[in-house]
Amino acid sequence: MLPDKCSVSKEGKQCPSPPEFIVSIVDGKDEYMVGVTCGRHKQIVSGKIGFLQKEGKIHEGKITFSPVKAVGTDCIHGDEDDFVQIDMNRSKN
Repeated sequence: MLPDKCSVSKEGKQCPSPPEFIVSIVDGKDEYMVGVTCGRHKQIVSGKIGFLQKEGKIHEGKITFSPVKAVGTDCIHGDEDDFVQIDMNRSKN
């Protein structure tokens, strides 16, 4: 699952736009997801990650933006037998 909003926040307010890109860092064969962003904040996110890489706070590597692709399926269905009830009132024995 991905966040339903862009990862960028300004003055304590998170961007309400849906994510358009998955932001990751590629280093050789490894890839690390670092967030999601809308198209409007793509350049800002790239600059911030580059800055954090220079400070050694984020892993070095190439910053990539992969478009978010919607995937739908009708093969997963749930019925009452699939749900598990958890009793939050544990006995104090």
